[in-house]
Amino acid sequence: MLGRMREDIQVIFDRDPAARSTLEVVLTYSGLHALWAYRVSNWLWRANLRTLARLNSQLARWVTGIEIHPGATIGRRLFIDHGMGVVIGETAEIGNDCTLYQGVTLGGTGKEKGKRHPTLGDNVLIASGAKVLGSFTIGAGSKVGAGSVVLREVPPNSTVVGIPGKVVIQDGRRVDDMEQCNLPDPVAEQIKQLQQQIDDLKNELETLRTQEGGVRDVNVNTGI
Repeated sequence: MLGRMREDIQVIFDRDPAARSTLEVVLTYSGLHALWAYRVSNWLWRANLRTLARLNSQLARWVTGIEIHPGATIGRRLFIDHGMGVVIGETAEIGNDCTLYQGVTLGGTGKEKGKRHPTLGDNVLIASGAKVLGSFTIGAGSKVGAGSVVLREVPPNSTVVGIPGKVVIQDGRRVDDMEQCNLPDPVAEQIKQLQQQIDDLKNELETLRTQEGGVRDVNVNTGI
């Protein structure tokens, strides 16, 4: 346990140039406090003391402004910088050596059951204000830009920006406009579905008109 705590402190020195002393880090870094409180909550959660686990996590949320569900799975050397407004959902999974900035949400869409929060591979960085929503994976070594909203899987070693998030760099190579068109576009998918529905309605209307014309011909021929 002490070894893990020393590791958590060292991570802050490695990634934050503003860190000046161990005493300062231990006393003033809310991300560190939230992580240590999570470890207690997670132990209680796994011991099936769910109410105590939630109470402890809510106390930590009140003190730090960071909400980590006790059921989340977090690897080693997570660094939560500044931290205010960070939310990590129950079924979220975070790999080793990840970094989260203030205002990050690892949440669900409200439509799923079971595994409903994202999985972050190792060495993932989520910049301030970004929202990663849903049960999918952000590949190892990827970065999500500030304010982005990510709703689908991200390949390893990619940079994602925008709303909805799109890959702009992958494996160190910029994704140009031609390649970007090959990525899933939720707006285009909706338009495609609407066009298909319009075509189906047109076909049904044409069928009804044909049937109605046939009935009129029969009536004329029979004198009805």
